[in-house]
Amino acid sequence: MGLAQPLVDGLSVTSVLIIAALGFAITCGVMNIINMAHGELVMIGAYTTYIVTTVSDLPFFIAIIVSFIVSAIIGLIMEKLVIKHLYGRPLETLLATVGISIVLQQLVKITFGTGGKSISNPISGSMEIGNVVVPYYRLFIIVFAIVLIVLTVLLMFKTDFGTQLRTVSQNRQMSEVLGINTSRIDSLTFAFGSGLAGIAGAILAPIYTVSPTMGAGYLMDAFMVVVLGGVGSITGTALGSFVVGEADQIISTFSTEIVANIIVFSLIIIVIRYKPEGLLKRERR
Repeated sequence: MGLAQPLVDGLSVTSVLIIAALGFAITCGVMNIINMAHGELVMIGAYTTYIVTTVSDLPFFIAIIVSFIVSAIIGLIMEKLVIKHLYGRPLETLLATVGISIVLQQLVKITFGTGGKSISNPISGSMEIGNVVVPYYRLFIIVFAIVLIVLTVLLMFKTDFGTQLRTVSQNRQMSEVLGINTSRIDSLTFAFGSGLAGIAGAILAPIYTVSPTMGAGYLMDAFMVVVLGGVGSITGTALGSFVVGEADQIISTFSTEIVANIIVFSLIIIVIRYKPEGLLKRERR
C-alpha cells in the first residue's frame, strides 16, 4: 500500500497535465504554431471561472462552458490579428505570442490586481479505499480528462471539420486546390485549442491560486509533455502526461520534490536525445 497513494495521486496529476496540454498539442502539433500565450489563455479561463462562480454566483459547470467560449474568442482574435500573418514561420509566432502573453498579463493585473484569487471547491469530500484517499474533485478531474480526450479524438477523426483540419495541416496547397477554406479552418482550429486552454483554467482554478502569472508553469508543463509524448499526437500527449505525472509523484514520495523535478527533466532529456520525435511519432501519409 506504500505505492498505492502516490500512484492514485499521480493519476490526478496526469489528468491535470492532459487538460493543460491538450490545447497546446493542437496549436503546436497540428498547426505548427508555438503559442507562448497558451499559459495566459489558461489564466483567462481561471479568471473567467472566478467571475462566474464567485462574483456572479453561478454553478461551476456553467463556468467551464463560459471559460471555453471566452478563451476561444480571445484565441480567435489573436489568430485574426496576428497569427494568420505568420503561418509557416514558427519562430516568429513564438516571438509574437510572447508579446501577446505579456499584454494579456498586464491587462489582467490592471483589471483584477496582482493579488491571487481563490475559488471554493465545487465538489468537496473524499472517498477512502483501504489506505488510499481520493478527493471527489480529483476523481472528477480524472474522469473529465478522459471525456475531454475522447471528445477531442472524435472531433479530430470522426467529423468533417477534423478531416479538413488534418488535411490542411499535412498539405495546405493541395487543400486549397480541393476547395477547402484553409483560412476558416485555421481560425476555428486555433480558437478550439485556445478554448481547451480556457477549460484547463476552469478545472485548475479550484485547486490552485488564480493569479496573473499562473500561466507560466502550465505553459512549461504543456510544452514538456507534448514534446515528450510526440508533437502532434494526442495519444502521445496523454502518454507523456502519464509518464511525467506518475514519475513525479512516486519519486517525490521517497525523496523531495526538487529531486523529483531533476529526475523527471533528466528523463525527458534522455528520451529526446534518443527519440527526437517523442514517445509516439505522428504518422503522415
